[in-house]
Amino acid sequence: MNFQIEGLRAWAPGLESVDDWRAWSCAPRVVRDDQQQPDVSFLPAMQRRRLSRLARMMFHVAWPLADEQGHLPLVFASRHGETPRTLAILGDLARDEPLSPTQFSLSVHNAVIGLWSILRGDTSEMTAMAAAGDGLEQAMLEAGGLLAEGAPAVLLVIAEELPPDLYTPYIDDVPFSYAMALLLKPGKTWTLSLAPAESGLPAAWPHPLNLLRALHGEQRTLTHYCKGRQWTWSRNED
Repeated sequence: MNFQIEGLRAWAPGLESVDDWRAWSCAPRVVRDDQQQPDVSFLPAMQRRRLSRLARMMFHVAWPLADEQGHLPLVFASRHGETPRTLAILGDLARDEPLSPTQFSLSVHNAVIGLWSILRGDTSEMTAMAAAGDGLEQAMLEAGGLLAEGAPAVLLVIAEELPPDLYTPYIDDVPFSYAMALLLKPGKTWTLSLAPAESGLPAAWPHPLNLLRALHGEQRTLTHYCKGRQWTWSRNED
């Protein structure tokens, strides 16, 4: 699969600028997550109120890239989605409290892209995905299919929020909250290839963060192993 990365934006607590991410890429570490909120001041206040932290993260990284393009297809990937909102609903159930229809409707996995479509007035094709381990690559395949069908550009966003403490024994693939948006276009500057693999060294960081390290460090190749699959990202330009 060949493509071009036309634009890149990323956010994590304390990591907002390109220089922040370059410094982190040279010396990666777990950043302190104190529930900082990314800036979404480009939205009216009444619209911001409906957005969860995960949605704010997604809007913060994706909106500026989309503004430069107009309407375009979107692929959103998140393994854990709106876990904090869902846990709050489960707590209401346990206490026999009435449930909020609004909170329930915003807890489903495709709620983020629904809000995106409404607030941008964009009815382009949009997909919400949940995939473990190689969710980024699975989202890339979806985006690649859209490009192959003639889309001039596709916006890919992957975001994970640090889960509530209750889930700490069960969720170990989110060291801190982060979001990344890629504006993809047809081209041959990058190739993503897949091959079978019996085993590979475990990655120190979730793969989206490893990709950010590669992009900011100008690596030419990046390999990711997951469940018998070997994904290889290759930068082709001279």
